[in-house]
Amino acid sequence: MSHPLDLNRRICIAPMMGWTNRHNRYFHRQLTRHAMTYAEMLAPEAIVRGNKQRWLRYSEGEHPVAFQLGGNDPKMLAAAARELERVGFDEINFNVGCPSKKGKSNPFGAHLIRHPQVVKACMQAMIEAVEIPVTIKTRLGVDEQESYDHLAEFVGLVKESGCRVFIVHARKAWLDGLSTRQNREVPPLRYDYVYRLKREFPELSVVLNGGVTEWDQAQAHLEHVDGVMVGRRAYKEPFWLAEVDRLFFQATEPDPSPPEVMRRCLPYVEAELAGGTPLREIVRHMVGLYRAAPAASAFRRHLAIEGHAKGAGTNVYLEAIRIAERLSRPGRAIIGRL
Repeated sequence: MSHPLDLNRRICIAPMMGWTNRHNRYFHRQLTRHAMTYAEMLAPEAIVRGNKQRWLRYSEGEHPVAFQLGGNDPKMLAAAARELERVGFDEINFNVGCPSKKGKSNPFGAHLIRHPQVVKACMQAMIEAVEIPVTIKTRLGVDEQESYDHLAEFVGLVKESGCRVFIVHARKAWLDGLSTRQNREVPPLRYDYVYRLKREFPELSVVLNGGVTEWDQAQAHLEHVDGVMVGRRAYKEPFWLAEVDRLFFQATEPDPSPPEVMRRCLPYVEAELAGGTPLREIVRHMVGLYRAAPAASAFRRHLAIEGHAKGAGTNVYLEAIRIAERLSRPGRAIIGRL
């Protein structure tokens, strides 16, 4: 039986709707072998009654990989959890942090913070249904909930379900008045609340999320919590992830170069193309590989134009590797942060 604390969540790559699909996760896995990756949130009904071939596909090379669920029906969530365990996902994460307005009439995401007994019931149903870890991603609170006490009370109740891993976005959510995007930026970050949560619940694994864009920030947070979840920079500037294994997982091999990452993905690209996947669905996640390098516009333009052309094949991808190799020759200052 897998224990929820067995997986190493020291660095996690946040789930993101429309982005963290299987192609993106495979690409990120070539940059870091150890960071925890998460599939984008999905309603359990899509798994239980929907197109399993579409939603449950992943590559063995993605492990460790978690699947995020959103909903409020304990029985449906348990059924989806069993299916996710059956196909081999390493963890199930329950989202009670998404501030989508769609979650108001039939509460899910951050709207469930107002219904902690429902959250507890959902978590307990999933935990009892599977042996893999079931974790939760939440916020500090919603709307008028300003104090640490709201967070502590919520966590204290939910942990009675057996949940031992809490990923906490260190902002509350304004469900009335702010858009989903604004909720990622406007509510102030309260890292002190997350630190205090770990101090007062030492038996839990606490992962901090929100506003982390530099690795020295992550190192500082890890003095107080068990893990750090990063998000938008990982998608916009994926080569940032190439340092993760050396900095946080004691890896001794050199950080991979951009061309090496592209070459690692080649067998995957060839297999996906042979299976009918358009090249654009894969390379759209790679365009930012040289994001911090103004001199690399040729690489970005090639993937954005040629990679998205109808019928684009392996030859287009191989040319992208050749461009990357030219850009990475000694003396070419193409990665702004190096």
